[in-house]
Amino acid sequence: MKRTLFAVTALLLTGTSLAQTKTLTVYSGRAKTFVDPVVQQFERQTGIKVNVRYGTDAQLVAALREEGSRSPADVYWGNSVGALGELAEEGKFSKLGSALTRNVSDDYLPDSRTWLPTTVRFRTLAYNTGKIKPDQLPDSIMDLPKMTSLKGRIGWTVSYPSFQDFLGVMIAQQGEQKTRAWIEGMKALQPKDYKTSNVGMLEAMRAGEIDVALTNHYYIQRVNRLSYPIDTYFFKNGDIGNLGNATGAGILKTSKNQANAARFLSALVARDAQTFFLSVNFEYPVIGNILQPTTMLPYADVIKRSPKVDPTVMPKNIEKAQKLLRDAGLL
Repeated sequence: MKRTLFAVTALLLTGTSLAQTKTLTVYSGRAKTFVDPVVQQFERQTGIKVNVRYGTDAQLVAALREEGSRSPADVYWGNSVGALGELAEEGKFSKLGSALTRNVSDDYLPDSRTWLPTTVRFRTLAYNTGKIKPDQLPDSIMDLPKMTSLKGRIGWTVSYPSFQDFLGVMIAQQGEQKTRAWIEGMKALQPKDYKTSNVGMLEAMRAGEIDVALTNHYYIQRVNRLSYPIDTYFFKNGDIGNLGNATGAGILKTSKNQANAARFLSALVARDAQTFFLSVNFEYPVIGNILQPTTMLPYADVIKRSPKVDPTVMPKNIEKAQKLLRDAGLL
């Protein structure tokens, strides 16, 4: 018998009948290419029609605030801890039961248990192996503005949620003044801004437009399948430049489909969906005992490279980070 990619048993998802047909509305800050196969498989397994509204985290958080109790959303699936934390602090999410949280790594599971991490990504520096050698790069991302030899050859995505989360942690650890100085120092190097397109940024690196780029690890893994001359550089252990950041999902308190929303979250952290996120997207899973590609550092190793961060500092500092970027004329 051929095993389906996301074969999730009815007992894992819920005690109700799979013949029950309902709809579910998901607001997704995650791009369709990353999540649509999981959504489609959930529909096939449960008979529940999932209506997905895609957008950026900022767009969807704004929509939820504007809609209030009238929102049709049952689930918010966020691209960053920052957006999830903002909604959690505003009391938008229902508290999740232990059936959903007990098998999930607590590295990124919030103490409030109001949202569920679904994957983990790490900030890195991508570099063109034909132009740059690792020993030419700084130990800390804080020293990257000193790399005057890279003037005009750096790529970043200042509108991307993970980049703004990274700045939020920098504010928490270094303060606003040093973060402002870092931004201004980077600006002086005339980096090329690829907005939210990390894929476009790495394509530009392959084309020779830039030599290094601030991005998430999995984008590099994806282009490595195409034999691009691009590799991953991690800064020293504990450096902000290696920040681990989770995607995640929460159930809106205003949802009229709480049980089916819980079934959806269960599917996201089931073994087959987690295997998909790893094998296709190259994101780290949030449950154990899943074999990783040899091109990726083991999770136990890469988590040591990330700074230990209270996840609540990200949402508290996102607006400050955005203001600093606007002040610098970058947003």
